[in-house]
Amino acid sequence: MALLSTGHLATDLASGSLPALLPFLVDRFDLSYTLAATLVLGSAVSSSVIQPLFGLWSDRRGALWLLPSGVAVAGIGIALAAVAPSYWLAAVCVVVSGLGIAAYHPEGSKFAAYASGRRRASGMSLFSIGGNIGYALGPTLTTPLVLWLGLRGELLVLAPCLGIAALLAFTARFLGTFVPAREVRRAASGEDRLGALTILLTVVAFRSVAWFGLITFVPLWEVSLGHSKAYGNHLLSLMLLVGGVGTLLAGPAADRFGRRPVLTATTAATGPLIFVFVLVGGVLGAACLALVGVAVISTFGVTMVMGQEYLPQRIGMASGLVIGLSIGLGGVAAVALGALADSIDLRTALYVSAAAPVLGLLLCFLLPPTRRKARLEAEVALP
Repeated sequence: MALLSTGHLATDLASGSLPALLPFLVDRFDLSYTLAATLVLGSAVSSSVIQPLFGLWSDRRGALWLLPSGVAVAGIGIALAAVAPSYWLAAVCVVVSGLGIAAYHPEGSKFAAYASGRRRASGMSLFSIGGNIGYALGPTLTTPLVLWLGLRGELLVLAPCLGIAALLAFTARFLGTFVPAREVRRAASGEDRLGALTILLTVVAFRSVAWFGLITFVPLWEVSLGHSKAYGNHLLSLMLLVGGVGTLLAGPAADRFGRRPVLTATTAATGPLIFVFVLVGGVLGAACLALVGVAVISTFGVTMVMGQEYLPQRIGMASGLVIGLSIGLGGVAAVALGALADSIDLRTALYVSAAAPVLGLLLCFLLPPTRRKARLEAEVALP
């Protein structure tokens, strides 16, 4: 699990660097909010649309090689995006980085499920915490490096990505020992429930509108209020790092109290906390933003497990759908919110981000249970 979580850290380190790069790229290329958000869309679409295909490939044939190669491509793409001589070439590099992200996540989350045994939500929290830390380290490392060396400083972020990719390649044989026998997987599986998965994916979509609105515009919002770029990126890092604590709490809570109650409670808290952040600001606003991180990030692993349990025959594809949809629709939402910010103002765009989880909350009450007793008994046999 440490290896898988470390790979997740490196992949999301590349992903988390993009929001921190946006204020610098806006200055360099004189971008509007819409064009800045389009970079987020490029990353989101490339890292999401193809994820279910990687998951399907993984379910049918296995694709352990996606782990090291995904980390390497993600790091190379974002590093080259920072030094690209034109906006459109930077966008191409962002898309390449997104493809690496798409390659890693379904395979990584599938192996995390294998290694988790019966405590799947807790195990997925450990897998997710690596991604949370990596995403938080993205702006934490990127901002001082770019302030120190200019945009070429982002090239230094490539070093940990390539190092971790090499580690995953070296340990691939060990990771392969966690694949359960075919008969054990069949015993632990139940029927696929596409209707339940559809409701879950819709909840994830509304959550993604709020999340991508924040990670795209929190730094730009703080700059518009007269604060420095570094201050805005520090707030973003605070939200991401504190959110990692929520991940460690939500996984065990979901195993003990159920997936739906945890998802419902966190979704209910998200909208009001964003409203306070925008309306009040200051120390209280920063505290609310940190709690948004707890509420949203803590559910990433929970919804991934729910997707796998709603689609137990194809857990790789389920992982790709849950992660891919959240990233893809979030990127589309970021562009729409950017256009709204250009046409009205950034405050209105953030208010829309706050309203989206309210719609997701209504759908949470329609979600059926994810686990059945027969499957629980069979899961004892999993490693």
